[in-house]
Amino acid sequence: MDRPQSRLRPLLWALAGFVLTVAAALAVALVLYLGPAEAPGREVVVLIRPGLTLPAIAADLERQGLVRSAHAFLFLARLHKSLGSARAGEFLLNSGWTPQEILRVLTTTGGLQHRVQVREGLPWWAVAKLFEAEGLASGEGFAQAARNATLLDKYSIPATAAQGAEGFLFPQTYQLPRSFDDSGAVAVETMLREFGRQAKKLWPQGLPPADELRRIVILASLVERETGAPSERARIAGVFVNRLKVGMRLQCDPTTIYGLGESFDGDLKRSHLEDPANPYNTYAHAGLPPGPICSPGLESLRAAQTPEQNEYLFFVAKGDGTHEFSRTLAEHNQAVTRFQRQRNKATYRSTLR
Repeated sequence: MDRPQSRLRPLLWALAGFVLTVAAALAVALVLYLGPAEAPGREVVVLIRPGLTLPAIAADLERQGLVRSAHAFLFLARLHKSLGSARAGEFLLNSGWTPQEILRVLTTTGGLQHRVQVREGLPWWAVAKLFEAEGLASGEGFAQAARNATLLDKYSIPATAAQGAEGFLFPQTYQLPRSFDDSGAVAVETMLREFGRQAKKLWPQGLPPADELRRIVILASLVERETGAPSERARIAGVFVNRLKVGMRLQCDPTTIYGLGESFDGDLKRSHLEDPANPYNTYAHAGLPPGPICSPGLESLRAAQTPEQNEYLFFVAKGDGTHEFSRTLAEHNQAVTRFQRQRNKATYRSTLR
């Protein structure tokens, strides 16, 4: 009579064989599905919008040929407890990567960053176009964010919503992810935050009172637009301060140009200088303009904070990026005549009269 063990042995061997077969199949499947989708790989930019679920992301990865199996990718995510960790953003992936590498990039990095270089002296609408060109904000979205009263108040910007963030959009090179809503809030908030960070270098104990800060930023914006020579900034700030003290109009071309807005064609006419309807026309109106005219850099802010003490009331461009400074109108007129001889009279302009 056969023993029970003898009768079970074939079943055990069969079961063991089945288990080994399944294990081998799983191993092959894991190697197949958890290996790179392609070799050699190709780069693919993947956009993951806020709220997109990992199953939807996995399906998109499979559709674009970045993983062999969405199910295997989800299994891997569950194994690593990463089901809810995928971040919104724009990611540069490669079909030659393993699913593990792709999962790591999607769950631990911030995605692609876009570089935007904002130079000193740009008005807000030119800054908006830079971000719009990189797909980081729409022009209208940027404009609305720059006038957002809540955002201005959050960063202690001394401006009303009507005045906006002009002058406080700090010029810098920024690295930002692509926006999903075109609101411009991320771009504007990043620049306002940078203004606060840079301002601490001038006011380590805290920003001056709102009216004083706004006056300094307005003056700094004029300095920024009037000179490209770093050594002249404090001197030009001093000239403007002197003119304000004695009740002279600033007669600053860049302020008038700013008031003409985006439509200005580069041809500043006498009619523009005589137009009192332009609130930024410092030929027609006394005092500082009603607001900044551009984004001044740190050195222009420093110059406006501590202007050079001098007796100059006039300056005129030499044509080489620097200026000739004068104490009297007679000296200034002589300088204008001298430099007119060196340049085309049809295109020459005196900066201050």
